[in-house]
Amino acid sequence: MQIFIDNIFSNIRITDAFDILAVTFICYKLLGFIKESRAEQLIKGLLVLVVAFLLSDLFNLYTLNWILERAMTIGAIALVVVFQPELRRALEYVGRTKLVKKQYVKIDKQKAKDITDEFVRAVSTLSGTHTGALIVLERETALSDIIETGTVIDARISAEMIGNVFYEGAPLHDGAAIIRGDKLYAAGCVLPLTSNKKLNKELGTRHRAGIGITENSDAIAIIVSEETGVISMAEDGKLTRFLDAKRIEKILLQFYLSDEDEDGNAISRIFGNIIGGGRNKNAKE
Repeated sequence: MQIFIDNIFSNIRITDAFDILAVTFICYKLLGFIKESRAEQLIKGLLVLVVAFLLSDLFNLYTLNWILERAMTIGAIALVVVFQPELRRALEYVGRTKLVKKQYVKIDKQKAKDITDEFVRAVSTLSGTHTGALIVLERETALSDIIETGTVIDARISAEMIGNVFYEGAPLHDGAAIIRGDKLYAAGCVLPLTSNKKLNKELGTRHRAGIGITENSDAIAIIVSEETGVISMAEDGKLTRFLDAKRIEKILLQFYLSDEDEDGNAISRIFGNIIGGGRNKNAKE
């Protein structure tokens, strides 16, 4: 046995070890990605079909085997179509790199503080008056296709501007506002709705749209409930509710100032703290 083990390790090169580690890491991330998306259910369905194909071949079920064989022939194309949202999200995740830092304007600490103060004042006012709002902060993934569905404003961020956009009588109040850099870039935008079937049934279209845009990009969405005034935030398809002004301020400052926000780690850590101290994300409005 000792000789057998020695022979195995003597034939392993350093490159083989790196190769194994790389494949293990990729498999681990892939399984984690599948678990966090609706791909988990699709993978289960695919495994059922594969097992059915093998059993039909084993027990000589010729008709069923023929149908399944033909279906699997075009399976690669079907998988690309079915998994299109997941594949796009995965490729965008891989493509986020610090080699090229996308930044529309230079934002210093004082300017970031001023923008954050205006933002917090606007959200607090909207919450206090029960004015519904959906604000999306653009990060690495460009939201140009979403912006095209609304109206470009390209205005300086201020509490008054945000309040005017979401005022009930305003023509753009039903859509989402897009924040690009230090500008309120567009309003009245249409967002994709989440496909998550496990959400609280009482969450409305505004919340589902906020979650949906974070499933399809690395954006952050701030949602103010029209019914209750509750402030929520969505990131990476997850909704965190019952936020206060202090938490909003902390996240916005981190968004504008931290160099780590390029890969989302800093904001994710803040979300972890918020989730740990907040209420249930699916609580009733």
